[in-house]
Amino acid sequence: MGEKDFRQMMAEAAAAVDGISVSSALGLLNDPEAQFVDVREDGEWAGGRIPGAVHAPRGLLESIADPNRPQHNAAISRDKTLVLYCAAGGRSTLAAKTLLDMGYTQVCSLTGGLTAWRQAGGPVEA
Repeated sequence: MGEKDFRQMMAEAAAAVDGISVSSALGLLNDPEAQFVDVREDGEWAGGRIPGAVHAPRGLLESIADPNRPQHNAAISRDKTLVLYCAAGGRSTLAAKTLLDMGYTQVCSLTGGLTAWRQAGGPVEA
């Protein structure tokens, strides 16, 4: 298969993962069939997040998303549309690709991440 660099990995992930605009994501905010998933690190999470989001730092995502692991968070469900986000959209795109590889089918990445969300006036909780 050969070696891949970051640029190639991002291109592959972007080709496989649907992006969702802030305006579309805002429409899912109170939808019980959708779940926002914050893949940022602990310090970033502490600085504010989308209301109702669950925290699954990128480095722990596979364990948190795997129903067979003790770290599994049941809010990350194959029955819901999962809207992943990070600060700007890169990590969440890679994370969404990981979930697709794990068999999740309803996964998207917030285009522009929490930065775009805040710029658009999306609600943020501490």
